[in-house]
Amino acid sequence: MTPSFASHKKTLIAALWLPLLAIGTPAAQAAPQAPFYDLAQQEKAGMIDTMRDLVGIESGSKDLEGLAQLAALIKKRLVALGGKVELLDAPDIYRMDDTPDKIGQIVHAEFKGSGKRKIMLIAHMDTVYLRGMLKDQPFRVDGDKAYGLGIADDKQGIATILHTIAILQKAGFKDYDTLTVLINGDEEISSPGGRSLHTRFGAEQDVVFSYEGGGADGQLRLATSGIGAAYLNVVGKSSHAGAAPEKGINALYELSHQLLQLNALSQPERGLKLNWTMAQGGTNRNVIPANASAQADARALKVSDFEQLQQRLNEGIKKQLIPDAKVSVKFEMRRPPLEATPASRKLANYARSVYQEIGMPLKVAEVATGGGTDAAFAALKSKGAVIEGMGLSGFGAHSNDAEYVLLDTIVPRLYLSARLIMDVSQDKVK
Repeated sequence: MTPSFASHKKTLIAALWLPLLAIGTPAAQAAPQAPFYDLAQQEKAGMIDTMRDLVGIESGSKDLEGLAQLAALIKKRLVALGGKVELLDAPDIYRMDDTPDKIGQIVHAEFKGSGKRKIMLIAHMDTVYLRGMLKDQPFRVDGDKAYGLGIADDKQGIATILHTIAILQKAGFKDYDTLTVLINGDEEISSPGGRSLHTRFGAEQDVVFSYEGGGADGQLRLATSGIGAAYLNVVGKSSHAGAAPEKGINALYELSHQLLQLNALSQPERGLKLNWTMAQGGTNRNVIPANASAQADARALKVSDFEQLQQRLNEGIKKQLIPDAKVSVKFEMRRPPLEATPASRKLANYARSVYQEIGMPLKVAEVATGGGTDAAFAALKSKGAVIEGMGLSGFGAHSNDAEYVLLDTIVPRLYLSARLIMDVSQDKVK
């Protein structure tokens, strides 16, 4: 039967109205926003090239030549994107047991906009590797993985920042007040120089995004463990162990006593851990040891726990086994904990909705499970949200033969990064 004109009319009306009705449906609301998703796709090839260039410059934490070369490259790229860029020397250095005499500079860039929100993007350019190791693991792409020394930790983070800014620039987006970029050169040695700058700039921000890798499952992290170190030293008096042991002061005996009693300060049930991991003492089998020392690794979930631990260490060493021994203890807060806040939870929850737009789940970790990062220094005096793990998914950080990132996480992470900057700037995060 030939369809009537009336039926044709109904079909035409339905064809016209269905797309309009779909605009109000959840499925359409979950669609990625143009032009940011398209631009993220366009940036993928360039970002792979950027990671190749960054990995090609060896930049161990104590390799000042390599760090200077890499800092110059990053500065050049940021200037090309329109930033006001400077290379900063550390205003002060927090000296720790392994802090070198000289440390690398820090890349600082600012992009001025027309809005009200201040946002900071951070990453680090130093690695744990020694010069000459790159030849054994050069940059290479194998399927969906890109390999290279330092690519996951944290040269992908630098690349993600550069290409996020490129997306914003190409979209003509400048609704932020200031977009600050801070690329550290001593993160892998606990940021002796970078920490004060991160805290100072972090205090001025509405939001801080840290581009350490998102791990194997690409999760965002709202909390990281604080890392501390304790150094216990005992000075006694040497004497012949066979002929006159009573004339000596056995530093090893006192050290053993101190280790046993100070071990009680660990409270793992609340995330405060103090584990003595290294000890040494004595010079010869037949000599009462005049010196003995030990080191401990400390972890905490709250800054106040480290402060309490330091106080209790100082009080604890006063209880001596041998009164004439001289006992001292030094505590280093190598990294403060990053603690989850209502502001960071709110922003992370919004990030989930952004990932839903591209049909992907997003995990958010609110409890610390690993070591600390520069995000914790940036959060020390900040009232805004601090989000860690904005970088690519990967594996094998600190490995000299297996470090890689997953290339299929480039587009989702660039999209998330650009969208969060845009929506924070425009007060859309509710």
